[in-house]
Amino acid sequence: MTTLTIPTVSRPAASPAQRNLLRDIRIVMTRELKPVLRDPFSLLFGMIQPLVFLGLFGPLLRGSMGAAFGDGVWQWFVPSILVMTTLFGTSTTGANLLSEFQTGAHERMMVTPLSRSSLLIGRALKEMVPLFGQALIVIAVMTPFGFDLHVDGAVIGLALLAVFGIGLGAFSYALAIAVRKQDWLFWVVQQTFLFPLMILSGMLLPLETGPGWMQVASKFNPLAYLVDAERALFAGDVSSTAVLWGWLAALITAAAGLTVGIRTMLRSAA
Repeated sequence: MTTLTIPTVSRPAASPAQRNLLRDIRIVMTRELKPVLRDPFSLLFGMIQPLVFLGLFGPLLRGSMGAAFGDGVWQWFVPSILVMTTLFGTSTTGANLLSEFQTGAHERMMVTPLSRSSLLIGRALKEMVPLFGQALIVIAVMTPFGFDLHVDGAVIGLALLAVFGIGLGAFSYALAIAVRKQDWLFWVVQQTFLFPLMILSGMLLPLETGPGWMQVASKFNPLAYLVDAERALFAGDVSSTAVLWGWLAALITAAAGLTVGIRTMLRSAA
């Protein structure tokens, strides 16, 4: 009797370089989270800060634009708050680096065998950990007020924010290195870019009612595509074209941020 042998298909193992990168990211991320966990008050304050903004700005938006949104004003605004939280959190990644320049901690990290990209990715992902907690709190609080949760879209939406946050955090890291001798310039540049990006993304108010030049300018703002994608995902429309454009914008931002960040880091160490 002939025995048939069914070949098994094994999943290709991760290369040593991939395993080392993931290990390095975990090390950097753990190192960056330890000071946060030692200060639970600031962590809790950061967790409820989006709720304060929802409670103060949300009713104004509902009163002035309620006719345009109907009963879906929270479905439109809650994803915006999560994007805004990501924007504020990851754009200040370089601020912690500025203090490390003064203590010499950054130079000590540069002589370790950690990969340079892990220093950028680990720091940015550290900022995403509180965001995930904030997202859970916001969703839990807003659901009784009419926010309709779609779990699959929400999970994809948070992953999309993480990818975008890596790129933005890398840009912030590069900015901190560039202005390390005049650290006050970090906040000047960060604030100069932050608020135009927010306004031209339609995050707080719809751009459809704005002037034509703002609508044209928003086409060149990657954050606008991210906001549209998050609204589609949290509405459960995971196959929307807006989601595809959002992923494209996030991946381009991540690739550009890591490229600029790594090059700036290597030049500073030369």
